[in-house]
Amino acid sequence: MRGISEQAFLVLTALAEEPLHGYAIVRSVEVLSEGRVVLRVGTLYGVLDRMVADGWAVRDREEVHQGRLRRYYRLTDVGVRVLSAEVARLSANVRAASSVLRAREAR
Repeated sequence: MRGISEQAFLVLTALAEEPLHGYAIVRSVEVLSEGRVVLRVGTLYGVLDRMVADGWAVRDREEVHQGRLRRYYRLTDVGVRVLSAEVARLSANVRAASSVLRAREAR
């Protein structure tokens, strides 16, 4: 499997707990990435549109909050599998790089 973008990975991770609306996803991604990734609205909805098109997420519901429409998204079973596969891929890469670095330090 080819890797996914960091933004997509973090959005999938944010949605793994519960359905979220756009602003909540942006905040969650910022927390998960410890401030390294700050999604702009256009980037977020581009990522979400691709996820919906690929079957990784669906629109869950809409509600009006303080006069503004909030659209919630949730992961599908396919999205959960994609996230799990990416976690396994990244973990394998970390193990490989850690092994190489340990060997280098031992020399």
